[in-house]
Amino acid sequence: MHKFLGKLLVAAWLGALCPAALGAPDTAVIRFGMTPAFLHDQHALLAEWRVYLERRVQRPVEFVQRDRYRETMDLLQQQKVDFAWICDYPYLVLKDDVRLLAVALNEGKPTYRSYLIVPAKDTQTRSIGDLKGRVFAYADVHSNTGYLSPRFEIKKTGADPAKFFKRTFFTWSHRKAIDSVAAGLAQGASVDSYVWDVLNKVRPDITARTRIAWQSPEYGFPPIVAQRDLPAAEFLQMQKILMEMKDDAQGRALLERLKLGGFIAGSPRLYDGVADMMRSFGEY
Repeated sequence: MHKFLGKLLVAAWLGALCPAALGAPDTAVIRFGMTPAFLHDQHALLAEWRVYLERRVQRPVEFVQRDRYRETMDLLQQQKVDFAWICDYPYLVLKDDVRLLAVALNEGKPTYRSYLIVPAKDTQTRSIGDLKGRVFAYADVHSNTGYLSPRFEIKKTGADPAKFFKRTFFTWSHRKAIDSVAAGLAQGASVDSYVWDVLNKVRPDITARTRIAWQSPEYGFPPIVAQRDLPAAEFLQMQKILMEMKDDAQGRALLERLKLGGFIAGSPRLYDGVADMMRSFGEY
């Protein structure tokens, strides 16, 4: 009898330590990294999206926000987040450290552009070449639209991007780059078209103080990625959830607030143009 009771206690103790062995659901937190390019300071929307994901994945979800792209890249490389919504430039820098999970549809296509913006009162600037010797705001050193693309356009003119402007500074987010131009702190900036377009819908008083002087060709929209060692089942589950958001009322409502049409699996070929720009600087 004592031996039987002892075995029961050991089994109960092991079950408490290993609930998965008893068929209990996985309670490990899914960590989802976010860069300042998306949803920065929109805490209510993130909270609703977190609840939406938790209901479908049946596990706790935590959004991990960082102020610089490099910090989110480090989290992915160190496998401290499972997924992250990052810029196309970091996606190519990380290469085999991540896998492409999903790409959002922006205005019906998985693309976006770089906007060269200037103060609204500047009606003369038509290209970045017109801003030589001015003060310019960059978004982030690992941003395509906010750093790589404008430097590439300067290089195409035969000029040295490092010496082109009178002064440059980093704002560490596209929203803050827009604010810098609107406030007159910079005479130009290059920003994510998605961020400017969304801000134009929700805060037209800010964007009205800027003017889009030039638009880049289309680039693949900033992707959602998974860290390289994520189990295949978890990868496919999250991909399915994101791609099916457009198929239910709550998912569509969230997409509407995100100003996006949905998610597709996407293809690495979407980022060939960005890779070409990186090669021109010896970065890819």
